Amino acid sequence: MRLLLDEHFSPEIARRLRDRGHDVVAATERPGLAGLADRVQFACAPAERRAIVTRDVGDFRPLLTEAMRHGVETYGLVCVPRRYRSTRATIGRIVSALEELLTTHPADDDIMRRYGGEYWL
Repeated sequence: MRLLLDEHFSPEIARRLRDRGHDVVAATERPGLAGLADRVQFACAPAERRAIVTRDVGDFRPLLTEAMRHGVETYGLVCVPRRYRSTRATIGRIVSALEELLTTHPADDDIMRRYGGEYWL
């Protein structure tokens, strides 16, 4: 599984996961994605077979629903609860939770196939 962290997550999370052998990028690491609307980020993820990691479920869930309704390829959402705040202290917890997901569900389509498009950490 490949992941795209939306812009609300520190790129440090992506770097740590890459150091552990996972294919993870942060939107803020990509000049073409940083600052773009959620709809644009969502539309870019399938080209790289990436699921989007987000706290903004209210913004991304309608995009996922629309894509699924119209048969548009998507690799789903990894939803991060608010208890995983974006602070230096919680980066390690987020990295651990995402690494567990990546290790136990390595296939690109696991979130869509196993969880109907939405996986909660």
